[in-house]
Amino acid sequence: VQLQASGGGSVQTGGFLRLPCAASKVISDNHIMGWFGQTPGKEREFVAAIILNSDDNTAYADSAKARFTISKDNSKNTVYLQMNSLKSDDEAVYYCEERGGSRYAYYTYHYPFWGQGTQVTVSS
Repeated sequence: VQLQASGGGSVQTGGFLRLPCAASKVISDNHIMGWFGQTPGKEREFVAAIILNSDDNTAYADSAKARFTISKDNSKNTVYLQMNSLKSDDEAVYYCEERGGSRYAYYTYHYPFWGQGTQVTVSS
């Protein structure tokens, strides 16, 4: 599967963005889509994930809870990351990644598929 993240941009502190991640094909149940953020010189860090099944269970990094929401639109083969109340610490390149199974994984090396990232810049 090919993944394409988009929707990044420059916003002020407190602003919002919605990042779509479009998949090249239907991703069936028992797969997990995750979002990771990467800043220069650091490894990608887990932000949020959603299990693609009837329950659509979600998981978030502590830094993302209450501000970010991950969701999916099956009709568009797209997963979204709604980012609200953005802070300077959120500034990063964001990648969407995919893995099989139904157990959350919080490290990028657990996800064999990812696409180009999208830059989020937050200014005061």
